[in-house]
This record gives sequence, C-alpha cells and structure tokens, in this order.
Amino acid sequence: MIHIEPQLMARINTWLTPTFDQETQNYIKDLIENNPKELKESFYKDLEFGTGGMRGVMGIGTNRINKFTLGKNTQGLSNYLKTQFPSEAIKVAIAYDCRHNSKSLAKVVADVFSANQIQVFLFEDLRPTPELSFALKHLNCHCGIVLTASHNPPEYNGYKVYWQDGGQLVPPQDAEIIAEINRLDYSEINFEEQPKNITYIGQEIDDVFIEKSIKNGSFQTSEAAKANLNIVFTSLHGTSITAIPETLKRAGYSNVHIVEEQRIPNGDFPTVKSPNPEEPEALKMALELAKKVNGDIVIGTDPDCDRLGVAVRNLDDELVILNGNQTMILMTDFLLKQWKKAGNINGNQFVGSTIVSTPMMSVLANAYNVECKIGLTGFKWIAKMIKDFPDLEFIGGGEESFGFMVGDFVRDKDAVTSTLLACEIAAQAKANGQTMYESLIDLYVTHGFYKERLVSLTKKGIEGAEEIKQMMMDARKNPLQEVNGSKVIKVEDYQLSITKNLVSGDVSPIAIPKSNVLIYYTEDGSKIALRPSGTEPKIKFYISVNTTLENVAAFKTTEQKLESRIDAILKDMKLT
Repeated sequence: MIHIEPQLMARINTWLTPTFDQETQNYIKDLIENNPKELKESFYKDLEFGTGGMRGVMGIGTNRINKFTLGKNTQGLSNYLKTQFPSEAIKVAIAYDCRHNSKSLAKVVADVFSANQIQVFLFEDLRPTPELSFALKHLNCHCGIVLTASHNPPEYNGYKVYWQDGGQLVPPQDAEIIAEINRLDYSEINFEEQPKNITYIGQEIDDVFIEKSIKNGSFQTSEAAKANLNIVFTSLHGTSITAIPETLKRAGYSNVHIVEEQRIPNGDFPTVKSPNPEEPEALKMALELAKKVNGDIVIGTDPDCDRLGVAVRNLDDELVILNGNQTMILMTDFLLKQWKKAGNINGNQFVGSTIVSTPMMSVLANAYNVECKIGLTGFKWIAKMIKDFPDLEFIGGGEESFGFMVGDFVRDKDAVTSTLLACEIAAQAKANGQTMYESLIDLYVTHGFYKERLVSLTKKGIEGAEEIKQMMMDARKNPLQEVNGSKVIKVEDYQLSITKNLVSGDVSPIAIPKSNVLIYYTEDGSKIALRPSGTEPKIKFYISVNTTLENVAAFKTTEQKLESRIDAILKDMKLT
C-alpha cells in the first residue's frame, strides 16, 4: 500500500462514500493501487475559476471536470441565485461546445438547476459561446452557463458563468459564489431533474442572434465589394459552423470557401495539433485552400467561437497570419472611422483593451478623441467596463489573444460578429485597391509602428504550478533593472497594486483589481509583461517594442529592426 498524506486521503475518502456512484469509487480504488501520481493530481486541490471560468482535465476527483464538481458548482450557484433574487422566478440559459461530454455535462447542470426550481433554457445542440451571452440577455435570464474549454487540448472541458448583463462573473461576486460552493458538501447536490423546468431552445434564438450580428458588424459595404471578396473559412471542428456561414450568407457574402475536412464538430480536433487560431499550424489547411482558390482573406475560429485568427495578403502577395494585436488595431480603427464618419463621436464613447495588449490601442483612441479603458486580461473585464460606465457608449474592444467584441449586444469576445467585421474591412479595402495588410501599414505610418510577440512556457501538473509560482516570486524578488541595454524606468505590479517610477522613486496605486502580473517599461519604449495563465498550465511573456515608420517603403527594414529587438530582449531574458 502506498503512503498518502492524511489531508489528501481525507479528500479522497469523501469520494469513497455512498454519495458517489460505485463506478467512481471503483475507479478511485484502482488509482490508489496502481496510479498514485494520477490520484494525487486528481485530488490535491479543487478546480479554480481563472480568467476564462473554470477549466480542467475531465476525470474523477476534485481537480477534474466531472458530474460531481460541476454539480457542486451548480448547486452552490443555485443557492446564491436564490439569495440574490428572493422574490423572482429565476431563469438561466445553458450552452455547450463540441467537446467530449459537453452535451451530457450540460444536461447534468440543467438537471441540478431544474431540481432547485430554477427555469432552464438549454440549447438543443452545440452553439457558439457568444450566442449564450446574447441569449441570456434576450431571454431576461439571471445567469448563464457555457460548457467549454475554448482552445485547450481535447482532454479538457470547462464551466463559464455569466451574469444578468451578459458578461462573465467578476469580483467580488465570483468570490461570493465560490464561498457558497465551498460551503457545500457533495451530498447536498440535488441531481433530481424536474423536466417541467427545462425548455429547449435553438433556431428561434439563432435567427435573432444572427440578425443582431449583421446589424452590429455591417458598415455599408457595396454588394459588388462583398461579391468580389474571396473568403476562406474554417471552424476547426468547432461550434462556429452553426453560425458563421449563415451570418456571412445573410450579410451578402456569397464567395465563401469552407475547409470541408474541418467542418464537422469533433472534440478530438483530428486535423490539428491544437484548435487554437493563435497557433499558425491550426490555419494550415485553410491557408492551403486559400492558395488553391486565390483567397483574399482566411478566417479560422476556435472551438467555442469566441476567438478568430485572420490571414491576409502581404506586400509580396503572400498570405500571412495577423497577430491578435494587429487584428484588434485594424478593427478598432475601422470602427472609429465609421463612428466618426457618421458623426457619432461626441466624447461619450470608449474602446476597451487589456494590460498585456498593444499600447497602440491607446494611441489610436487618442487620435479620435475617444477614451481607451484598460483592464486585466480576460473579456470579463471589458464587459465590466460597459456595466460600470452605463452613460458611455462602447464602440468595440479586444485583447491580444485573438478576441474582439463589436458593440455591446454580446458581452464577451465574439468571433461571429468579428468575422463579419473582418470581411467588411477586407471588402472595402479591396474595393479601394488596397489589402488589409496595406491598411495596417498605413496605421503604423500615422500612429507609430508597434510590434508584439508572445512567448509561452508550458509547465504541467503540480510541479509545473510550483515552478510558475517560483518564477513570479523570483521576478518580484530580483526585478529587472535593464533589458537589452535599456534601463527599466517603470514597474507595474498588479498583485501589489502599485506602479513604481524608478527614475523619480514615486510609487502610485493601480486602480484595477489585483492580478498576478508584472509589467516593465524601459527607456527605449519597450514593454515586457509576465503573467501566469488563468486557464492553462503556462507562464506567458508579452513583449512590445515600437518606433516611427517614415513611409510604406521603409516597412520591411523597420519591421526587421523591431523583430531583432524582440529577439535580443528574449535572449537577454534567457527565453530563447
């Protein structure tokens, strides 16, 4: 018999009681005998809510996604809803993606809500995450749940909670709900379905959602320009196939080529190493199709359809993938131009971004006399901006990780409307004899050339989590003084909520919630951010450099200089 720490054994023993089915108990007994490492990984902690809700590997245990961990979440959430809305008939909406067990786990969640006399609107089949955010508001629900793990590997699933405004949970409410969940014993979960409390929804919501997407993402592009744009699209085996082709069709885009091998939803994501449009490999098949059909633009979305990757033709007529910052800059500038042209900018508008996204967002917003609000990583913070400033109009916003939101009819990143917006930008550019890439270079000439790169280090399991924790502790204990020969002049520590000016010695407070993020600013204008991921076993390093760009002719040489500067920074930080 192996030795198991008493505290861990106490957690495990809970799952060996009659509250849990015999199959679960037998599986745990087998782990005790034959796989102590997996046993420890499965039980050493409870799953936690991160930047994108709760995500984890599916399996048995407190650190796994399963019927019991999600049931406990839902029971706790049910209890909390009743305390918050004591005299109301509570309603929730539930959606799920293409992942293994998403449909069955969504039904478990619906059953628990229904057992607690809460009215449930459950999508009849998989749907994009942004459609859940929309449906929640459209149906006047009190909260919503999506079963998804976004672009994580196939063994993952997740549980995202949305509130009345259509945005994800934010502090202090998330902590209150987590406290309610933690107070519960597993034996208190009510799994007894009440069918009368569950209503299935589908096409009737799809139609309204698509109409709203077209209304928010269309900007008077001529029918000729739409017909002339050659689009290649891939859903990467995910949920976007249920919405994006139909949205493009209804919006007037008829020249759409879909990557057929990736059309059918499949939780194994068999044609890609990772279904993440941030990874160039994920768009390989779409790029190959675009070469065959001479495509103008390639768009791929992640499994739950909230992120999009965009590839366009560069100055050499080659298809290149834009990074999330570049896509965000193009979309934001286009929206600001449209609002300005319509005479709708009057000082009561704003755009949203995040602390690890390109500083060019603020520069761009300032040029239009529009405020750029900056929040923590994760779209829940951009949704919170809309909620916190009801007197201001939200134009759009994004983050470097390939997410964008157009207007506020959805309160999360939305690849459906953003895909349409990307096509509008490309179609209008082509009609004016330009490509999106050339439009981007024009922005660099006007506002400054900002270049970013993300480096992620994956550290799995218990040891990995400790290693990431130690790396952040070391960075705080021995902060960078100089990067690539340029002095660090300012440090922002979002865990301590302070900004320290290293030139003047001044220390000032940071007025946004705490987060385990460090950002360094150097004399030459470089920005280096360190951040552990809230949804994956990774620590991320975000590098941003900038310079002036004299003209389009100087683009390639200037870009190479910025790339070399980033290479030197990474080498100096021992990240290459």
